[in-house]
Amino acid sequence: MPDTILALESSCDEYAAAVVQDGREVLASVVASQAELHARYGGVVPELAGREHLRSVAPVLETVLAEAGRDWDSIDGIAVTQGPGLGGSLLVGINAAKAAAWARGLPCIPVHHIEGHIYANWLAPSLDAYDGAPPPFPALCLVVSGGHTELLLMRDHGDFRRLGQTLDDAAGEAFDKVGRLLGLPFPGGPEIERAARDRTPADRLPRAWLPGTYDFSFSGLKTAVLHRVRALQEDGAAEGVADPGPLARAFQDSVVDVLSAKTARAAEEHEARSVIVAGGVAANGALRAALRERSPAPVRWPPPRLCTDNAAMIGGAAFYRRRTDPALAFDLFSTSGPGVFQAGTG
Repeated sequence: MPDTILALESSCDEYAAAVVQDGREVLASVVASQAELHARYGGVVPELAGREHLRSVAPVLETVLAEAGRDWDSIDGIAVTQGPGLGGSLLVGINAAKAAAWARGLPCIPVHHIEGHIYANWLAPSLDAYDGAPPPFPALCLVVSGGHTELLLMRDHGDFRRLGQTLDDAAGEAFDKVGRLLGLPFPGGPEIERAARDRTPADRLPRAWLPGTYDFSFSGLKTAVLHRVRALQEDGAAEGVADPGPLARAFQDSVVDVLSAKTARAAEEHEARSVIVAGGVAANGALRAALRERSPAPVRWPPPRLCTDNAAMIGGAAFYRRRTDPALAFDLFSTSGPGVFQAGTG
């Protein structure tokens, strides 16, 4: 019998639901985006995000079941992002999942957000580009998004070891904040990539190599951009710069250089058979090109719609979590659950 999971994702500013079969087939995926709501503030406002999620619960669930051609009787389990993320946003998704699971007598499966991003690479839309073959193990995983920048060694399903992580800002957060400094619209990632395309970098910005580690740091890079922006402004009060392209290119080059170099070095050291890229910044074309050039192992990433937050990735991860831990269950009176994804162990 097929294993059909209804998944919910509400860790930040998107409320999403998906129906995923056997950890691979995405029967339906719906994302209620709040990009326009938060654009006026230049970033996500947590309280507004949580309130908007409350308005999305019922319509998103109804829509995803209808698009999947399924009813509640055909659902075998409910998966939900347990964290990390914005507290108010997570509570909306978690409580919706718990309520539905209790009402229908279904298992409620907690999924770590980072693990979900990784498993976007096991969904059919991702596998189609590789003749349907899943990534071979061991896999070196670069998770790079608005809230996370991590390098993990994935030795098998459910078997992770963290090699490095950001010590301050995530790469995606740096993209957003630098975009704001340059006067570009939110979110900054795609806007910086667009502004940097086919441009000559203004000058070389610093790289935080942190020798001897696989850790990252982007706080100093943001500060360097701030100083360049102030130098380009006549009075230091205007927002942005007249031509953001050269500085956007210099910033992107710095981020991509560090991410791709450390990923390639880790893949070689740990004899990875594949390199997996996940998270919103995985959609960046310059990063993909640099990884293809530097990596000693074949590089994979999901299509752009599965790089950003979505519920299909949560449904995919939940399928494999149930296989590796059949007793996994969500404590109905807890917001975290017993099976918290511990990437730093092992």
